[in-house]
Amino acid sequence: MNTDRAGAARRHLLAMPAAALLALGVGQARASEDAAWDALRAGGIALFRHASAPGGGDPPGMRLGDCSTQRNLDEAGRDQARRIGEAIRARGVPVGAVLTSRWCRTTETAELAFPGRAAAEPAFDSFFGGRGSAEEQTAAARRILLRWNGPGALFVSTHQVNITALTGVFPASGEGVVLRREGDGLVVAGRIRP
Repeated sequence: MNTDRAGAARRHLLAMPAAALLALGVGQARASEDAAWDALRAGGIALFRHASAPGGGDPPGMRLGDCSTQRNLDEAGRDQARRIGEAIRARGVPVGAVLTSRWCRTTETAELAFPGRAAAEPAFDSFFGGRGSAEEQTAAARRILLRWNGPGALFVSTHQVNITALTGVFPASGEGVVLRREGDGLVVAGRIRP
């Protein structure tokens, strides 16, 4: 787009009434979510940030395998996790596999959404605050995602830092970023809001 047309487009958006801009944003969000559901029904990948777990990071002394040392889901997060699974089932999405990091808040999210289906995958462990290796884990996670070929959709319960490293998207707690295959790679098809 040349700069004259780009400037005109920006001026057009700036001149729109606030209600029209809000409707435009809602329409784009709805289209993004519809595309996400379509991609999942076609065997896509859902990278979900764990459900609501108040706070940030983990307390000092955090240990894998000991949930009492970690930041965990609150009751609102548990309800949110159950709603994630209910929404996926209600939309007719067949889930072929459920992967999760080894953190308690991600495994609990996956277990509440899909009871008895979660399998731990260290490539999706958090590397926030210097834990793990962002570069190595992201490369390993990317290989796992690129190998996914169904049947059904792949559901991954992981952390914001992992999803952002893989997609460039900063998801909210309980939000899903959906990927679909394009050629030999994966692209973001849309987002599923919590």
